[in-house]
Parts: sequence; C-alpha cells; structure tokens
Amino acid sequence: MFDFHKDKKRYFDIQVTVTLEEIIPFIGKYKSIDDNSRVLEVGCGEAGVLKAFLQQGCTGVGVELAESRVKDAQHFLSKEINDGKARIVNENIYDSVQSKSLGHFDIIILKDVIEHIPDQMRFIDTLHALLKDDGVIFFAYPPWWMPFGGHQQIASSKYLRAWPWLHLAPKKLYHSILRWCNEKPATIHELMDVYATGINIETMYRILKIHHFTIIDEVFWFFNPIYKFKFGLRQRKVWPILTRIPLLRNFYTTAHYIIFKKTIV
Repeated sequence: MFDFHKDKKRYFDIQVTVTLEEIIPFIGKYKSIDDNSRVLEVGCGEAGVLKAFLQQGCTGVGVELAESRVKDAQHFLSKEINDGKARIVNENIYDSVQSKSLGHFDIIILKDVIEHIPDQMRFIDTLHALLKDDGVIFFAYPPWWMPFGGHQQIASSKYLRAWPWLHLAPKKLYHSILRWCNEKPATIHELMDVYATGINIETMYRILKIHHFTIIDEVFWFFNPIYKFKFGLRQRKVWPILTRIPLLRNFYTTAHYIIFKKTIV
C-alpha cells in the first residue's frame, strides 16, 4: 500500500490524473469545461483536482482552511496564480459566502471533503449562493458505512489501518480502541471528527431534495479510481442491480460520485 498522504507532490499528481481520467469526463457529459468555465473547489488541499480543470483552460478558485496545505497549493499552482488563472483562498467557506468575495461559478467541486464538514444540511444550502443558475456541483465521497468510511487508514497502527468497519463501533468503544492502539491525539481528534460528520448515500439524497437540488447523474464505485495508486486495484463500478438497494449499497460503495444542479421551479 502506498501512503501518498506523506508525499504531497505525489498526492497532487495522483489527484490531477484521477480528475483528468474520471472526474472531468463525468462532468463533461453534462457541462462544458473550457476557457469560459469558472470552477470552485471547496477544501482544495494541495489543489490537484483544480489543476486538472486549469489544464482545460478554466479559471479557478480553491478554498482551503489548513494554512500548510494552502502554501502547498500556492506552490504547485504558482504559474497559474501568476497568470491570473487561479486563486487560493485561506478561509472558511461560510465566511466566503457571507462576504460574497468569490462570485459565482459554473462548476463547484468537493472531492473527499463533504464527509469532513459539520452540519452538511446548512453547508449544502449555502452552495446556492455560489452556483450560477445553469451551473453544476460535483461531490465525490466515501459513504460512511463502507469498509474504511471512517478514514482509519490514516492511523499509524497497521492493525487499525487494515480493520474494515472499525468506525461503526459505538463511539466510546471506538475512541477507546484508538487510545489502546496508542494513536496520536491529533489523529484521534481527526478520526473522531469524521465519526461525527460521515455521511451516507440516503442522507445525501435527502439533503439535496430538501434544498431544491436535482441529481443529474451518479456513479457507485466498488473500487474507487484512486485505489489503483493506493492498492494497485483497477477501478470497478458496483453492479447496477446492487446500486438500487437502499442502505445496503453504502457497505460496498467505496466512492460515490454525484453531480447535481439547482431545481427549476
């Protein structure tokens, strides 16, 4: 297993590749991606996803809370930033919405981010203020009930990293197991944050309906496309018949790609 989280440049390059191979073709079926497109990535990290869109001629903005990751993103996108094609903003997305400093976007991206955001009901509603009327939003996330939906793969213990569905244990027991395995306090804090914010497919559908978004398309991945870099596994989609089983599909869908737009009323 390759731990790309420890090699920021390698992780950046992987994000670019996965976006070019899977995400852009998926979105491109429903929305033009070219030099007229303005793209926002929320929780952009090192901005590998955003980089792939910039390579298509788009202009883009990345919003990221972690200052260290903002510095990496600014380094990796230095040319695009100097050319006025990109901007990396170090702030809370709620502050960006309130200040109206970002403007409106044709495409909004959250890749492996929504499962980290508290109060997803409130957050998804705020996206209306950032999206153009004919724009689209793309989420990629691991459903909470999938084998490693708790992100336990970031643990230092090899046993915790390989323990599927560990995060579905009762909260106090889960916390105790992390402590017994001598995980660092910062890692425990991060894992418990994900425990509090993990989201499943049915909850996603419910929130989108409540806040007047219409689903355009979705993909259920049995093997997440990024697994070919992490585990050497070729990406595979869930069999169509198995995507139609509510609740159960969360256990074998390792990544859910979903694209949606404002509901026309």
